[in-house]
Amino acid sequence: MNARITVATAGRVLTQLRHDPRTIALLLVVPCLLLALLSWTFDGQPAAFDRIGPMLLAIFPLVVMFVVTSVAMLRERTSGTLERLLAMPLNKLDLLLGYALAFGALAVVQAGLASGVSLWLLDLDIVGSAGWLVLTALLSALLGTALGLLASAFAQTEFQAVQFLPAFVLPQLLLCGLFVPREAMHSVLEAISNVLPLSYAVDAIAEVAANRGLSGQASLDYGVLVAFIVGALALGAGTLRRRTA
Repeated sequence: MNARITVATAGRVLTQLRHDPRTIALLLVVPCLLLALLSWTFDGQPAAFDRIGPMLLAIFPLVVMFVVTSVAMLRERTSGTLERLLAMPLNKLDLLLGYALAFGALAVVQAGLASGVSLWLLDLDIVGSAGWLVLTALLSALLGTALGLLASAFAQTEFQAVQFLPAFVLPQLLLCGLFVPREAMHSVLEAISNVLPLSYAVDAIAEVAANRGLSGQASLDYGVLVAFIVGALALGAGTLRRRTA
């Protein structure tokens, strides 16, 4: 790994994104609009929004980052850019870390913006600290980035990359505890949910929203999320191809 090359890669990605306002809007504006829509849906039922809102602060960033990063990385491969880059003194891990760093910077803005809109404009009421809430949303966005980079290695077209959304994300959405508490699920489904990363993001954000300090359970969830992020990036580096078949 070369830190200078990684930072340069991140700078190149951010420069490309700066000239793509639609992607910027998808990353920063859409999660806020979805949270606002949810708040209006539960108009007159603030308790319901206070329960579900924090969970969606973990879910929306992951979904949006997954879609954008998987398509962006695949575009590098189909255009031949990836092959030209890897002909230079740039290894796959440098490339993926550069992407993760670039989208991580956007994730900081996304998490702060979505959390701020929820807390101060939509009146989301939580017991815990706003700082921990933002950190959890950030980790969820980074997880979506890492999973998107990993998924891109198995797609041959941008359409296929988008098709991976149901396979990679929707099962996690159904089993993460948003609709039914995980402990109330059938034992088989609960066991499956225990190995899905989004479950830990939702658990962590529920913990930090309900407690004034950082609980031991939230700390454990953070550790699992970091392990999933690192593991997905490592697998992505190992499976990344120079171009589509």
